[in-house]
Amino acid sequence: MTSRDPWWANAVCYQVYVRSFADSNGDGIGDLEGLRSRLGYLELLGVQALWLTPFYRSPMADHGYDVADPRDVDPVFGDLAAFDAVIADAHECGMKIIVDVVPNHSSDQHEWFQAALAAEPGSPERARYVFADGEGDEPPNNWPSIFGGPAWTQVPDGQWYLHLFAPEQPDLNWANPEISEDLAKTLRFWLDRGVDGFRIDVAHGMAKPDGLPSIPADELKQFSELLAAPEHDPRFDADGVHDIHRMIRSVVDEYPDKLALGEIWVRDADRFAMYLRPDELHQAFYFGLTEAVYDADEIREAITSGLQAAESVGSHSTWTLSNHDVVREVTRYGDGELGTRRARAMALVELALPGAVYIYNGEELGLPNVDLPDEVLQDPTWERSGHTERGRDGCRVPVPWEGNEPPFGFSTAEDTWLPMPPEWRELCVEKQLEDPGSMLSLYRSAIDLRQKNPAFTGNTVEWFAGPAGCFAFRRPGGLICALNTSGAPVPLPPGDLLLASGPLAEDGYLPTDTAAWLA
Repeated sequence: MTSRDPWWANAVCYQVYVRSFADSNGDGIGDLEGLRSRLGYLELLGVQALWLTPFYRSPMADHGYDVADPRDVDPVFGDLAAFDAVIADAHECGMKIIVDVVPNHSSDQHEWFQAALAAEPGSPERARYVFADGEGDEPPNNWPSIFGGPAWTQVPDGQWYLHLFAPEQPDLNWANPEISEDLAKTLRFWLDRGVDGFRIDVAHGMAKPDGLPSIPADELKQFSELLAAPEHDPRFDADGVHDIHRMIRSVVDEYPDKLALGEIWVRDADRFAMYLRPDELHQAFYFGLTEAVYDADEIREAITSGLQAAESVGSHSTWTLSNHDVVREVTRYGDGELGTRRARAMALVELALPGAVYIYNGEELGLPNVDLPDEVLQDPTWERSGHTERGRDGCRVPVPWEGNEPPFGFSTAEDTWLPMPPEWRELCVEKQLEDPGSMLSLYRSAIDLRQKNPAFTGNTVEWFAGPAGCFAFRRPGGLICALNTSGAPVPLPPGDLLLASGPLAEDGYLPTDTAAWLA
């Protein structure tokens, strides 16, 4: 990092899934005042920015990603005064605040959509959404919803409306200038309250291709997989989306030192890089590490692609191993002791990379996914799939803070919005803070080194040749990161050991499923 880099270029950021972080009023759901009460922990962890998931007025069909009023706080989370207090206290602690915006769709309870349902086909009210005529009982095209089932719902007068997600999330019509005007109003509303940036949900959506073409029948199966992001998906990444991001960037640039960050599920590196051109987003999540299996070659390829995409347009890479939409990495990497050991190694790999790093709440505790009973599942995919896909609730279970029994200090309520497993008593923040060998202690040490050690400079990496199943890279400042995914210990590159994800072998070799930092 150089003095000319903006604050977000190499920041360690922390995603707060607000309803699962900390509950202040005993209703079993996390809220803004709960978050405010735990800012000291986040300061101790050493993160520089917080990304808050939606806390806006919403009927919660998709837990806040169905927004009924984007310029107010839902009472379940607090009010505008509570949000202002979070901003003030976070800034006092030296942390930036990034908030979600959801421009692809609204809630079906939004006043605009209610007006559209009451209006006639062809009316200005319907022109705010994607309404179209079908062929009788057949929808306008064969697009499936990301959450399962068709992406179209018919209204009583025969027209259909598009919802790439749940029926309660109708897609907005971005060909209508009224939509961009309203988003600009929303951005300025929160910027005026002091937010430091926006994470743009489904930032590869919004624009729709001309004519809304159907998916070829022989390709339809891959598009019908829930929460899938196939290549060349006509539902997303239309060229017109870039004009929308230029508008967003122009508004954000009215305010000094503010960030526009996109959620971009686009695998083609050249297409991905287009979102990072100088007049579009400052940064975009690159999900290569999130999707990579635990294999040195695949992880190296993901790192190389992510760095090249950002470098090609003069941007900075943005890394994450998990978020509220994917299986937690401890579970992805094998669960139990094996998954934890590999997650520790990958934490060091990610935090060694140039660019920003986003940590999902609980990741620093080594939380696994939870196998929840059917009757508590709330994700829309559970119902939309006819109870065949369990959805994302397993990675959204509330954070355990202290004590030996649920709810572990998350709430005073016995029943939390998703139940917490008793075995998490060993993963609580309180216990891990006291254990120098814990996952939390590893994250704290790694973040501290990353921010203070001059070896963590430069925006490129140089790869070393190494044994099969292993890699090592060097940053210009002198940091070396080595990872062993093979089945046997391997020699470490030369250098002084800074930190390792687990104990080294007796001969100083790097054990399997272990990463190390040297300088």
